[in-house]
Amino acid sequence: MKTDKLHSEFIIAVKFVNDYTDPLPADFLLKLYAYYKIANENFDNPGSSTPLINAFKANALFQAKNLSKKEAMKNYIALVRSELGNFDNS
Repeated sequence: MKTDKLHSEFIIAVKFVNDYTDPLPADFLLKLYAYYKIANENFDNPGSSTPLINAFKANALFQAKNLSKKEAMKNYIALVRSELGNFDNS
């Protein structure tokens, strides 16, 4: 997949998730968080005021640490599709 097309599809998937109103499982959100951070090359520490949440976020990032930016975008898109369905026509 070409990088421009991948990036555009990633942006659409992120918007779809941000606009999604039903509750989502925490493990799903943590995976998305890690993929999003890697895809955006944002390696700042988690910024929650709750230490336990920071620990879960840090663990999610640690588990995905070997992904490239491109792989993280692909994984984000695939996870959204597998859990929430097709977002292309939203």
